[in-house]
Amino acid sequence: MPETLRCTGITVRHEPDAPPTLSDLSLVVEPGERVALIGLNGSGKTTLLMSLAGLVPHEGEISICGEPLDRRSVARLRRKIGFLFNVPEDQLLFPKVVEDVAFGLLRAGTSREQAFTRAGQALESLGIGALAEQPSHHLSHGQKQRVALAGAIVTEPPLLLLDEPTAGLDPPGKRELAALLRAQTSAQLIATHDLDFADHVCSRVVLLDGGTIVEASASTREIRARWKLT
Repeated sequence: MPETLRCTGITVRHEPDAPPTLSDLSLVVEPGERVALIGLNGSGKTTLLMSLAGLVPHEGEISICGEPLDRRSVARLRRKIGFLFNVPEDQLLFPKVVEDVAFGLLRAGTSREQAFTRAGQALESLGIGALAEQPSHHLSHGQKQRVALAGAIVTEPPLLLLDEPTAGLDPPGKRELAALLRAQTSAQLIATHDLDFADHVCSRVVLLDGGTIVEASASTREIRARWKLT
């Protein structure tokens, strides 16, 4: 079985003459593996996730489930990726919560009835089933985060790319999210500042610093020592 994610020599420049945001970065995520992507603000975590989803132009090679990501394949391969933006409002587009969550299924050809049933189940799994008919703009930040996550997982993609999924969640919400992600069969690359959450969910920590990977298989203990955290 091919790796769920492989990237080799990824370099991203937002301006032609500016220093690269990511520089010659390589990473592999195996099927079912849950990997925490750790780094200080500005280290390139969000840029990396967006590159892997084909949302940011890059140099180098990316493959999803063994298939190269390029202009011809990007639309198809995005259906194999569940993406969570660090600002959930960026992916909530429809008047009602359930419509947002069902959108990916409808786009993939699922019948409306089945799509809305599965969307409701995804919302229930995140403890927000009662919000299905609510307008998204009436929700709290934490509720919007859960709705966006429901939209990412509802299609059961082989790869989840999650940018700060615990932002806005209270401690019980973080525990519920950790349990939910551990129950997923998808490979996961999770950008987070929450080392306790990474401990509970991920088997490996990748440390990003200055747009390069400085530790490919670290522990949260090593990260705490590096950052002089207690």
